[in-house]
Amino acid sequence: MSPEDFQRLGHRMVDWVADYMRRVESLPVLSESQPGDVLRALPDAPPARPMPASGDSWEGVFADLDATILPGITHWQSPGFFGFFPCNATGPAILAELLSAGLGIQGMLWQTSPACTELEIRMLDWMAALLGLPDRFRSTSDNGGGVIQGTASESTLVAMVAARQRVRDAGHAADGLIAYCSEEAHSSVRKAAMICGVCRGVDDDAHLRAIRTDARHAMDPGALSEAMREDRAAGLTPFYVCATIGTTSTTAVDPVPAIADAIDAAAEAGLRPWLHIDGAHALAACVCPEHRWMLDGVARADSICFNPHKWLLTNFDCDCFWTTDRRTLVNALSVTPEYLRNAPTDSGRVIDYRDWQIPLGRRFRALKLWFVMRHYGAEGLMAHVRRGVGLAEQFESLVGADDRFEIAAPRTINLVCFRLKAGDDSTRALLDRVNASGRAFLTHAQVDARFTIRTAIGAVATRARHVVETWELIRDTAADVLD
Repeated sequence: MSPEDFQRLGHRMVDWVADYMRRVESLPVLSESQPGDVLRALPDAPPARPMPASGDSWEGVFADLDATILPGITHWQSPGFFGFFPCNATGPAILAELLSAGLGIQGMLWQTSPACTELEIRMLDWMAALLGLPDRFRSTSDNGGGVIQGTASESTLVAMVAARQRVRDAGHAADGLIAYCSEEAHSSVRKAAMICGVCRGVDDDAHLRAIRTDARHAMDPGALSEAMREDRAAGLTPFYVCATIGTTSTTAVDPVPAIADAIDAAAEAGLRPWLHIDGAHALAACVCPEHRWMLDGVARADSICFNPHKWLLTNFDCDCFWTTDRRTLVNALSVTPEYLRNAPTDSGRVIDYRDWQIPLGRRFRALKLWFVMRHYGAEGLMAHVRRGVGLAEQFESLVGADDRFEIAAPRTINLVCFRLKAGDDSTRALLDRVNASGRAFLTHAQVDARFTIRTAIGAVATRARHVVETWELIRDTAADVLD
């Protein structure tokens, strides 16, 4: 493709995306495709010959976007998308993604593109400042710093690998290890333990303890202390604890100070279990000072992460991961074959981010954070978060005023959990009918062993009228379900 053809088609694609952003509100939020619909619309074999060079050769591609791809999309950018957590895409981030693709760099080493590495260092420090993280997480500290991972799940795994390295560095055998998280923690903790070889399978509770939670669905630090004492006595080595700021089901916040106290008490022979904090969604709220109570105690953590690609106006994938022990992290992940050796790396004066992650290769994701933070500024990011929290408060009040419903869990920020008092079957039927309407999409969780609807508010396009319209849909659908 010539630069001239690329320019012409690029303009058309940008126009297509801009048009999509304008019309997404009119599309069914949940895809109406049935299994196999998209497969049947696609040829079984790839094209044998290149497309002709005529100016209209891409007409078929654009037609297929509308006819085949778009019907198979669940529209995460719709103002009626309230499922899971937000996955925001904004103009500045989309432009940065285009720039990253156009530059086409592979940022595994400082040498392979110094701007890729050094912009990322600065962006992680900027983001740490915006969230109010302690200085020890920043690159200017003696042993801290940040990196962009793909997802919070990758950060959970990277932190666990570093925790295992700490055991080895302390001269302990890396067998008999045991990790801990709350029973409300994300499934990525168990998956990380399986990948690391700590757990032998998804049902291995002997090497990953799910600690019970309290009435607010947060980890019980007393139960954590008791579990670590028992495991020490049984000859196991507690090495990793994952605390959660904003659990998936209810956005509960684990009590980090008390958890850190329990970890300190469990330290033995110079080995302190690694404390990782998963703030995948909720930590974004800490750009607002009024929500920084969630950060109490994080100065005692070894690592922390969150996803700007959820609520903070940066499209997927972009996870910010910080550690206060980068030496252990690099020791755990650094492999340097001859073909990667170079003078800047050997000098020790640069960061090679390939040593901070699982894969070798990496994209120029820092561009997205740079564009988003420059475009919106701290005030714009705070305004977006506050709008989501305010709309969630409004939605909660609407639900609470209807005596057919009950709030299922305390609201922390922008997630409202509710259900019909009539029971699980009615609540499930309500959710299915609302989603089938195409006007909104919500998801569910088990809360206190009850089927519960989750309404996560934070899409870029969502405004008060969308929240009210969604409540009216829920209210009217509930009348039909209960009839």
